[in-house]
Amino acid sequence: MAVRAEFQIFQILNEEGNTVRGIPELSPDRLLAVYQGMKTIRLLDEKMIGLQRQGRIGFYGASTGEEAAVIGSAEALKPEDWIFPALRQGGALLYRGFHLKDFISQVFGNSGDLHKGHQMPCHYSSRSFHHTAWSSCIATQLPHAVGAGYASKYLNETSVIFAYLGDGATSTADFHAALNFAGVFRVPVVFFCQNNQWAISVPLEKQTAVKFLSLKASAYGIPGICVDGNDVLACYHASKEAADKARKGAGPTFIEAVTFRVGAHTTSDDPKLYRDESMVEAWKKRDPILRMRKFLESEKLWNQKMEKDLDKKIADEIQDAIEKVESFPPPEVETLFEDTFLKKSWNLIEQEKDLNCILHPEQLTANRF
Repeated sequence: MAVRAEFQIFQILNEEGNTVRGIPELSPDRLLAVYQGMKTIRLLDEKMIGLQRQGRIGFYGASTGEEAAVIGSAEALKPEDWIFPALRQGGALLYRGFHLKDFISQVFGNSGDLHKGHQMPCHYSSRSFHHTAWSSCIATQLPHAVGAGYASKYLNETSVIFAYLGDGATSTADFHAALNFAGVFRVPVVFFCQNNQWAISVPLEKQTAVKFLSLKASAYGIPGICVDGNDVLACYHASKEAADKARKGAGPTFIEAVTFRVGAHTTSDDPKLYRDESMVEAWKKRDPILRMRKFLESEKLWNQKMEKDLDKKIADEIQDAIEKVESFPPPEVETLFEDTFLKKSWNLIEQEKDLNCILHPEQLTANRF
């Protein structure tokens, strides 16, 4: 079946930063905050990749080229809303107020990490900022997000759940189960798909025959919209409308943000082995940050000096945070057994005793006599 001819990608800012339709109601301060949020992710990713190449951290997954999708959607959230992330939404946690030092500590996995090194690098979470932990297994967060949405509805709360996913997740069983349940029970969930064209090394056309992923939503009775994922205002507008709709009890929405993963999947990946670099260069010309900057300049809200000052401010904040974090020691070994169960299981208690014998052999010797 052919894709409907009238299907279009929603856009507010074109690639030159010019408006093609009315802009959302965002104050100048919020527009500047959105731009700063995107710049922070870009500069932080560049710095952290450098640290990984130097052997100072073990692993990192960057969001380069996808900043508009992350920050545009996050701007639409209220404090009571929850994020169930995939790989590249750490910037949304920062944007909502998570401290940069805590963010970087998680990547180092040292004693500054609020979760004591229990998760892989870049697997951020925060109960305070309603950002759940996630698994590297694709799409497992989607049924969890729908469960949280069902709970919100059952308790008559106003919380909306944002369930992020990549293009590859739309070909999984968990995607089917989550959208089917969400459609039937009209839960307050916004499925936000960052279609960056690659599921690690698998191109979009090799994992699905659908031209627009948002068309899949109709099979579950869920409205789908396709937006320009490099247009931060379009991402915000679609997310805000979907969140408002869900908050009013009108059910879920599926948003496909068409963007591109400019860099590697993670620092463990070499994309030159499976994709043509000319494709990357073409997408670099659609840079979401440059597009927003051009718009702000046209609105007389930004200039070259402000850009230079912002770059220095962000770089200084990142460097200061890294210097503090690198001074922290590793987590105490005993923390291995903390925060696993409300009450420690018998096997963990035995393992903890065995570790204690290894760490404190003098106690074992003393106990023999």
